[in-house]
Amino acid sequence: MSQPIQFIMLGGFLGAGKTTLISKLAKRFQADGKHVGVVTNDQAAGLVDTHLLQSQGLDVNEVAGSCFCCNYNGLTGAMSEFETRHRPDVILVEPVGSCTDLIATIAVPMMQQLGEQFTHSPYAVLLKPSHGLRILSGKGGGFSAKAEYIFRKQLEESELVVINRIDELSATEVKTLQEAIEEQYPGRRTICVSAHTEANLEELYAALQTTAQFPAKMMEVDYDIYADGEAELGWLNAGGTLVSDTPISQDALTVALVDRLRTVLLAVDAEPAHIKVLVSSGSNVSVANLVSSDSQTMLSVASDQQVTQAEVIVNARVCLSPGQLKGVVTDALDRTATDFAARISIDQMEAFRPGRPVPTHRATST
Repeated sequence: MSQPIQFIMLGGFLGAGKTTLISKLAKRFQADGKHVGVVTNDQAAGLVDTHLLQSQGLDVNEVAGSCFCCNYNGLTGAMSEFETRHRPDVILVEPVGSCTDLIATIAVPMMQQLGEQFTHSPYAVLLKPSHGLRILSGKGGGFSAKAEYIFRKQLEESELVVINRIDELSATEVKTLQEAIEEQYPGRRTICVSAHTEANLEELYAALQTTAQFPAKMMEVDYDIYADGEAELGWLNAGGTLVSDTPISQDALTVALVDRLRTVLLAVDAEPAHIKVLVSSGSNVSVANLVSSDSQTMLSVASDQQVTQAEVIVNARVCLSPGQLKGVVTDALDRTATDFAARISIDQMEAFRPGRPVPTHRATST
């Protein structure tokens, strides 16, 4: 009989840094001789994370069009599909950043239905510092109480809280977050990491080798508040092709597009949960992110390339109506292209609010 596959679900709010950390963890498992599969998830097709992870040589399947909890069979199907190519030893799963209640709707149903096919690592939730510092202090994170409800429920159901981006924080800020987690969510193990610098990655890697200890009773979730919190965010995925008569910096273009979006959203007081832009030319990839209104644009992946043609993907999750968000992104694409003496054709754009979550399964106990 085949050895069970290690199942690792890494949750956390939009912009917490899940994709970067999953990439680093995947490579760490590969260094131990493990074959790794990654499953990404989004409410629509055209996900930056999928393209980025594939560009890094990882084996990735994407479940698009709904969250894992509402498409449980899509997740299990994506995991089964890996075996048609190469049976994985480890599967890393990245749920949508606005989702919660994943122990009851994913992990426990998997245990009940798939039994010994998988071993489950502790459910780890990445804490996003930029919004976490504001929400946990009671100052508010720029969202309504209903959106903050999702953020807090993610922490409540965690077995392991991973405070990410510590390279961007002072020692005082890290201590403040640790103390807030200990006080407000006692009993969780806390690990402070930087996915960017790999600080304390080994500690997290070791923690994930242990076995999940899920509670006997699932946490209570008010799906009316949950649905309203998700619906507060406008969701946009767009893709297009940029062409220039003279070479331009691929990295500068990527940063400039996110910077323009940041400026416009600040002007209209629209809080971004996460904006991610990927610009690619062949195998060369640039990625820039914006994770909150009070943070700066970050170039997380640099290409160091000069290009005359590139593909552009925009994923934006913002506290703004889909119609307004579509207008903001369309204008930013056009103006950024003009600034670089280039032309852009938008091939695909989808803007919407997530629908009410309706889980395929929901366990009440283990």
